[in-house]
Amino acid sequence: MKALLKKSASLILTLGIVSSLVACSSDSSGGAQGESNGKIKLTLWDQSVGNTDPSAKLLPEIVEKWNSEHPDIQVERTGTTGEQYKTKVKTSIAAGEAPDLFYGMGGGSFMQPYIKSGNVLEISSYLTDDIKERMGPGMAEAINMDGKIYTLPVYTHIANLYVNTELFEQAGAKIPTTYNELLDAVAKLKAAGITPAVIGEKDRWPGMYWYDIIAMRQAGNAAVMEAFKDPSKWDSPDFVAAATKMQQLAQAGAFNSSMFSMSYDEMLGAFNAGNGAMMFQANWVNAGIEDPSSAVKGKVKVIPFPVFEDGKGTNTEIFGGAVDGFYINQNTKHPKEAVEFLKYLSEQLGTQGFLAGAGLPSWKTDALDTSSLSSMDLSAADIMKTATSFIAWWDNILPAESAEAHKNLIAQLLAGDITPEEFCKQMAQLKPTELSL
Repeated sequence: MKALLKKSASLILTLGIVSSLVACSSDSSGGAQGESNGKIKLTLWDQSVGNTDPSAKLLPEIVEKWNSEHPDIQVERTGTTGEQYKTKVKTSIAAGEAPDLFYGMGGGSFMQPYIKSGNVLEISSYLTDDIKERMGPGMAEAINMDGKIYTLPVYTHIANLYVNTELFEQAGAKIPTTYNELLDAVAKLKAAGITPAVIGEKDRWPGMYWYDIIAMRQAGNAAVMEAFKDPSKWDSPDFVAAATKMQQLAQAGAFNSSMFSMSYDEMLGAFNAGNGAMMFQANWVNAGIEDPSSAVKGKVKVIPFPVFEDGKGTNTEIFGGAVDGFYINQNTKHPKEAVEFLKYLSEQLGTQGFLAGAGLPSWKTDALDTSSLSSMDLSAADIMKTATSFIAWWDNILPAESAEAHKNLIAQLLAGDITPEEFCKQMAQLKPTELSL
């Protein structure tokens, strides 16, 4: 297991999962801070604000505990919802108003340029062997970028298929392990008046998750990685077949008719209310599904996405593996104190968040009581243990403009506005990844 994680963590890093951004400011509205009344003030930005996001509850508690134990180093935290957070970060960079510490969006094309341009503090010299030894297997390697370290790990996330077993039983449908079984389940669920799967395509990336895993199952992870480097390979039979399957599912009524007006948050709400039999998402949704307010608590099973009878991919080729982390503004006035808080925040949030179902562990958990974890959390962890390779979220691997084009093309494919062949020809026009794969 350790050898696998070390090997796969290095691959994860090459896919751009560790990353960053940010400039500086002394603006009290959020920029890098100095001293006030003899106390050091640090600002922290994150995107954990959802009612069912365990981190949204844990973060303020961790900050409050730090502040009570460090009266001379006070942290002010601001949470902003996902898509708004991305815009806020971009704006802060342009305006020179980035905070002292901030959550990194999983790496790759969105943030790597800011590491290269020197906007993020390189923290290697601040890290002791002790902190590295407390990380989970392979994590020290995963955060190493060309011999330098810019962040510490918090969680790891992987995407799988979420199945409402109660709705499947009502429809007399079998939980799918192959593509043909998936089509059969869609037909049976539709016949029973049940929405087979929900997608919040208003935000576009949920639909991207479906196409990307379909392409990985059809072509295999190795072929996908080659296409990232040579986009002409997107226009090949395997990827045409993947686009055909994606469109076939849409035309078979696999997805909710409201998908183009449904947001990601609304998608989660619909699934948790029992208004869809399947959802393909990362394990950050576990806590919401298991929340006492959820109508599907105890009724959902996590499984690997089905393999394809004519595909080259396997169910041990994992979509995800992103190592979440926080980063420090290069121009913070208090780098030493910022790194101390980063170490505290990363380990506390990583371990407490694992127990709360926020993500798979990036820190050693030998001393933790994991008896409270849900079956979904344990299932996701077991699936990750089987991994032979990881590919992270494609919009973090592709250059920014190409990532947006990729998501737009998938929306057109779902809507039936383009053919699978047209989809692949336009995919072949994307730019190659800027990352070292």
